[in-house]
Amino acid sequence: VVHAPLTRSRCYNNLPGEHVALYYSQRASKGGLLIAESTGVSETAQGYPNTPGIWTKEQVEAWKPVVEAVHRKGGVFFCQIWHVGRASTYDYQPSGQAPISCTDKQITPEVLEDGTVEEFSAPRRLTEDENPHIVNDFRLAARNCIEAGFDGVEIHCAFGYLIEQFMKDSVNDRTDKYGGSMENRCRFALEVIKAAIDEIGADRVGVRLSPYSNCLDCWDSDPDALGLYMIHAMNKLGVLYCSMVEPEGVKVDGKVQIPYKLLHFRKAFAGTFIVAGGYNREEGNKAVSEGYTDLVAYGKWFLANPDLPKRFELNAPLNKYDRSTFYTPDPVVGYTDYPFLDLSSV
Repeated sequence: VVHAPLTRSRCYNNLPGEHVALYYSQRASKGGLLIAESTGVSETAQGYPNTPGIWTKEQVEAWKPVVEAVHRKGGVFFCQIWHVGRASTYDYQPSGQAPISCTDKQITPEVLEDGTVEEFSAPRRLTEDENPHIVNDFRLAARNCIEAGFDGVEIHCAFGYLIEQFMKDSVNDRTDKYGGSMENRCRFALEVIKAAIDEIGADRVGVRLSPYSNCLDCWDSDPDALGLYMIHAMNKLGVLYCSMVEPEGVKVDGKVQIPYKLLHFRKAFAGTFIVAGGYNREEGNKAVSEGYTDLVAYGKWFLANPDLPKRFELNAPLNKYDRSTFYTPDPVVGYTDYPFLDLSSV
């Protein structure tokens, strides 16, 4: 039972505070793997309110007590490092500059459920000689994660953010060595992964992929080939784990059914395989027992149940999650106030 990386927008001034340490320590257990929320690798990596960073000394110091709180409970803690790329606005960028990406194509504005419109600013296309500087930002972030005490890093190559913008052909319209063929489109991702491995070791580097997702206008015409290309390349680099997100589940008789479309990726990957997306206790047990995956990452259920592994062990009832407080900036409500199981009632 893995704690999935969950952006919670509660790291004010890009710094995790005491409430963040409490949140993660509540969810830590002996031997349990927790993956921290997406954490920016540089000033240009930001695109959402109150998300953490790990590019400054101050940020590294702020993460140390959070990591220590998890380790005191016997947990294993990885930090997911990301760059949002074009999923940003001038407001989040240094000196109000344009967000950077592999392209200058803007994300289509989207009307959200509450009627508000999510709009991102027009990006600036990175030049070929700028790309190594971004790769270096990830390398330094990986080093900073280890300095902060994390056991490793997960490189966010999913959900339409910068690395996936390079990888997928709906976005990448480059004509240089970072565009065109699948090999060229994956070049940037693999340079980032290799840089992190060279810095901290392959046994401390995991990767998250979402070949089937179409988040933020980011999809690929051949997701199977893209996923397998990345997996074979990651095998050569010795990547510790691959975390993949299921395509959307379907509901049958009110129950979510997992499509189990990731088996060919799981078979091809040499390291530990983690799945996420729509799993409950029953589906998670089935996926592991049938050899479909090694580990299952839970997001919403782990958020609402700080003692989720214990509840699964006892097959105890679960707290319901409150979607309306997922991203509110309150340091307590919808964050550290979900109750633990009353063991006397079990």
